[in-house]
Formats: sequence, C-alpha cells, structure tokens
Amino acid sequence: MSADWKLFLPKSITVLRQGYGLPDFRADTIAGLTVAVVALPLAMALAIASGAAPEVGLVTAVVAGLLISALGGSRFQIGGPTGAFVVIVYGVIARYGYDGLLMATLMAGGILIVAGLARVGTLIKYIPDPVTTGFTSGIAVIIMASQIKDILGLQAENVPAELIAKLEALWAVRDSLSLPALGLSAACVAGILLLRRYAPRVPGFLVVTVLAAGVVAVTQLPVETIGSRFGEMNARLPAPSLDFWRWENAAALLPSALTIALLAGVESLLSAVVADQMTGRRHRSNVELVAQGVANIASATVGGLPATGAIARTATNIRSGARSPVAGMLHAVFLLLFMLLLAPVMKLVPMAALAAILVVVALNMAEAHRFRLILRTSHGDRAVLLATFGLTVLVDLTVAIEVGMVLAAFVFMHRMAGLASMEGGASIIEGDQDDLPPGPRARYRPNQGLPDDIGVLTFRGPLFFGSAGVLKDALDRIGARKRIYILRLEEVPLLDPTGAFALGDLLKRLLDEGDEVLVVGAGHGVLRALLQTTSKPLLKRVRFVHTFEAARKRVLGAPGPDNETAGPPSGEPAASQA
Repeated sequence: MSADWKLFLPKSITVLRQGYGLPDFRADTIAGLTVAVVALPLAMALAIASGAAPEVGLVTAVVAGLLISALGGSRFQIGGPTGAFVVIVYGVIARYGYDGLLMATLMAGGILIVAGLARVGTLIKYIPDPVTTGFTSGIAVIIMASQIKDILGLQAENVPAELIAKLEALWAVRDSLSLPALGLSAACVAGILLLRRYAPRVPGFLVVTVLAAGVVAVTQLPVETIGSRFGEMNARLPAPSLDFWRWENAAALLPSALTIALLAGVESLLSAVVADQMTGRRHRSNVELVAQGVANIASATVGGLPATGAIARTATNIRSGARSPVAGMLHAVFLLLFMLLLAPVMKLVPMAALAAILVVVALNMAEAHRFRLILRTSHGDRAVLLATFGLTVLVDLTVAIEVGMVLAAFVFMHRMAGLASMEGGASIIEGDQDDLPPGPRARYRPNQGLPDDIGVLTFRGPLFFGSAGVLKDALDRIGARKRIYILRLEEVPLLDPTGAFALGDLLKRLLDEGDEVLVVGAGHGVLRALLQTTSKPLLKRVRFVHTFEAARKRVLGAPGPDNETAGPPSGEPAASQA
C-alpha cells in the first residue's frame, strides 16, 4: 500500500523531504523570474488567440501554473495556457459561449483526475507519433491563420472559426490592409528569431513586446493595441465561482471536455518527458495527471482557460537553473505581481506584436522536420499523419484525433498480422558443403526429417483477430491427409480469443483427419486462452509437449519424455505442458 501512495506523491513533497536550503531557493527564484518574464506576453497572446481577454491568460498562468508545480509529478514542469488549446478553446467559445468553455474545462479537470487515479498516465505513451505530429502541425496552421487579421491589420468583425470560411472573410476585407501593422509584425518576428539565434538567454518575447509598445507610444503608429480592443485590463484574481455551470449543457460539452483532457494529458506528459531527458530525473505520470486535473478545475472556477505543461517554458525553467517545483510556484507569484503592477501599461501593447509572438509559437509547434521524416516512412504512417493533419485543419480537432487513432490502430493490427506466419511440412536443415548448390548453405527436407505421413505446422508471431486467417488456411499447407499432426507454437507470444477459437477449430479438424495431434512449446498464456475457449473433451485428445525433439521421439516410436501429457490435466494448462 505504501508503494501505491508513493505513486501519487507530488514531487514538491519529495524535494522537501530530501532537503531544501537557501541556495536551492535562490536558484529557483532566478529561474522562476526568468520564466515569468517569458510567460507574461505569451499568456496574453494565447488568450487573445483563443477568443478571450488578455488578462484571462494571465489568471490561468497564475492559478494553474501554481497548482501544476505544487501538486505535479515533475520537478521542473511549468504549467499554463498553451498553443495546443487555441483551436478547441476558440471553437467552444464560438459555439457555447465563455460559460461553455468554463464548463468544458472543469469537466476536463475531473476526467484528468479520474485518469490519473486509474493510472492511465502510463497508457498515453501509446499514442503514436503520426497522430501527435499531425494534430500539432494542424494546430500550428490554424494558429497562424488566426493571426492573419492582426498581422495585416485588417478590419474584420466576427471572423468565422473554420479555416476556409476565415480565409474567405479576410480576403473580402483585403482592401483594409494596414502597412504599419504589417511592418511592425514583420519586425517583431524578425526580432524574436534573431534574439533566439544570437542571444538565446534574452527573453525575446518580452523584449520585442516592450519595444513594440514603446515605438507605438512614441510614434503614434495607427495600429490596434490591447487597450483599443479590450479597454482597461482587469488586474485582479476573480473569486472562485461555479455560476457558469448548467447541467443541461453537460452532455453537449462532453466531447470538448474529453478533447481538452486528452490534449492536457498528452502535452503535460510530453513536457515531463522532455524535462526528464534534459535533467536525468524521472517524473510520476499519474500524479502529474491528477495535478493537471486539479489545476484545470481551479482555473475554470476563476474564469481561466484550460492549462497544461508547457514544453518551451519548462525547458526555459531548466536552462535557468531551476532545482525544484518551487521555481514553478515562484513563476506564478511573479506573474501575479506583474499583472497587478503593470496592468496600466499593458494596454499599450500592439496587437501586431502579440500576433508575431503567436506566429513564432506556431512555427515551433509545426515540427516541420518531424513531419517530413514521417512522410518518408511507410504508407500507413503517412496516411495517419495526413488524415490527422487534414482533419485538424479543415474539420475538427476531436474528429482528427478520433480518426487518427482508429487509423493508427488499423495500421498496427495490419503490421501485427504480418508478423504471424506459418510453415507447413518443411524446414531448413544444414547439409554438407558438397551437397549444397551455390548460395545459402541450407537445404530443404519435407516434414523436418519425419516420415511423409507426419504433418508439421510451424506458427510464428502473435495469433490474434487480425491474423486468425493464418490458422484457417493451415490445412492447405499440408496437402494430403496425415496420420499425425504436429503444431509448433514455440514462437507464438500471444493468443487472443479470436485466435484461440480459430486454433480450437483447427485442432478439431486435425483430430477428425488424423490419429493424433501434438502441440509443441505452447506458453502459459497460449494454453490459458485455449482452456478458456476450447472444450475440455477436445483438449484431452491433444498431446502437449515442451520440445519438438520430444514430439519427434514420440512419433518415431522412441521412448518419450516423462513430462509429455495428453490434454491439460486439472484444468490448469501450464502445469500439463512438458
């Protein structure tokens, strides 16, 4: 029981138990301040891109960021709003209003807590790369498209959320292009990329935002700012409330909640894995999910956005010298101070500068290199990648993930079925050098050196519902009827119920045709599946032996080993096998 509890122990408690001193606090303070400087403009930009007010992003980063670090399973995780949520959040707000988003976020938090307690964290790693790369690249395209309006300074109201409709609406107002906004956006993107390359330790997002705000304030450039679009920023933390909850909307919002939960779980665990690779530490995936759930519930109650672990901010935290989750908690405290103290001047930030920040975020998310690499792989992986990407961009993120996972499952099953193979009546036997033709030093002998009235079937690979056809076609490999049949299962690691039924049918057909059937090398799992799906009278007519040598001795009339048996005795197949 103590081991179970340890799986859900936050890393912050582990750190305090191991000892935490003033040097650790000093290092965490510097790291927390650095990350807060990076997160300040990013949180506002992500909120605006999601269709919310800029201060909502800050509230999310403060509340969720504090709880993710305090309760999470990673020493270095930094939580807050991320680009992955922009698409789903924008869609939920457009369809159900902001109260609908809060409901979906709260429900997603509950789903994450249940998933963590059920130890689903260890299963998320099975989501394949083509799916994650497809939807993250698709999200990147949508984020960039969502910023066209502010990059070009277009005057457009109620721009649709769907990509094609959005582009058509923006094209219709192309005459309102603002050259000052376009120039400012281009300068900001260039500035961020140059600082990232030549001065990576400088917080490029913040520097560019401050400089852009200063230029606009001094020169009075005719560009839109946070103040001109949203008015004064509300620089306070709202009191927790559940006034947004409407039971009648819960069922309709469940798909969105599931998508938010999936994205939060996947991205937070990916971020934790990146942190582990950078530091050599190990995170606790299930306690991380629980922390993400608590953080999203808390964020919803104060009017915030969905939150998860942010890979870029987590990496910045590590590079800045963080030693514990205290750095993440201090990052939230510093953000709160910035929000309270700098709110009057944040209204001067131009929308073009925030759009430039999101363009850079989208470029980072796009993972173009990984996308190209997957396109060079198998047809199945390419299909999964392109389907997920296309559906994310053109239809809906929820549909994209569902279809991507289903396609990936079919590709996996096809590959597993390809691993299952069967040889009938022949094997490669080493021969004398003089007897062999040029090429491989091997020759074929029928029935593995046994008489012609002995049929040998050798199965390899997993025998599951995708490969059951191999069993159904087995007799076709034998040809003429045999007196004795030998089934070699030494290389069968898995037998699912469909495969077990097919194997049982094969055993019945072989017993109807021959005098005796020997099963060689069946493992415990295979025997158990057979016992659960095949009648005991049938199994009692089958002889189970450990090795092919034991089967050979029996069919040739030599004294057999003591551990061979006819059928699984006492209802326990594992004990019956030689």
